[in-house]
Amino acid sequence: MRILIIEDDKRLCQLLALQLKHAGYETDCCHDGSDALFFIRQQAHDIILLDRMLPVMDGLTILKKMRTEKIMTPVILITALGQLQDKIDGLDTGADDYLVKPFAPEELLARIRCLKRRPAKWEDISTVSVGDLTLCLGESTLTGPSSSLTLSKRECSLFEIFLQNPNQTMPRTVLLSRVWGPEGEVEDGNLDNYIFFVRRRLKSVGSRLTLTTIRGVGYRLDV
Repeated sequence: MRILIIEDDKRLCQLLALQLKHAGYETDCCHDGSDALFFIRQQAHDIILLDRMLPVMDGLTILKKMRTEKIMTPVILITALGQLQDKIDGLDTGADDYLVKPFAPEELLARIRCLKRRPAKWEDISTVSVGDLTLCLGESTLTGPSSSLTLSKRECSLFEIFLQNPNQTMPRTVLLSRVWGPEGEVEDGNLDNYIFFVRRRLKSVGSRLTLTTIRGVGYRLDV
């Protein structure tokens, strides 16, 4: 699970990232509203920790924009504003939870676990089936008309994206961000290598689905 921390206090941000890493989560950090929207629009994170008081653009404005754009990534607002009306405003704007500073790391982790338990659209499902393919996420296996095989972590992530968005063009930037992370150190050619692997996997299991290159944009899984 990857968590985005949006907090202008860099020391606090680093501390949160360290605590989450020790709990087994991957993290990315940003410190102002403009960068926050860029990260959010990549839709590469499972949960967002969002401070209310930020430079450039405040947390509630960010939250309102992402919900208007139908980005439904769960958000925990973390803020020193702890009055009842502050909480109501945050939750009504679209936050999934509200945590008042200062807070114990154990409470934050408990709230993250609570969000993970919610049966929500953002949560991974056990299998994804499209056309003649079935992807088992828990076992990273791909099954087609002729056989089944085990995928690598990144192959599985790419198949998950394509199978959840059939017949839709997925931009290269989105694929890179969601598979390697918004700040992942990856060369553009690495994606081309994995697209080759995906096409080879489709052939290996006897699928009639095709992965089409949309020049200058990205790729589309045609069903």
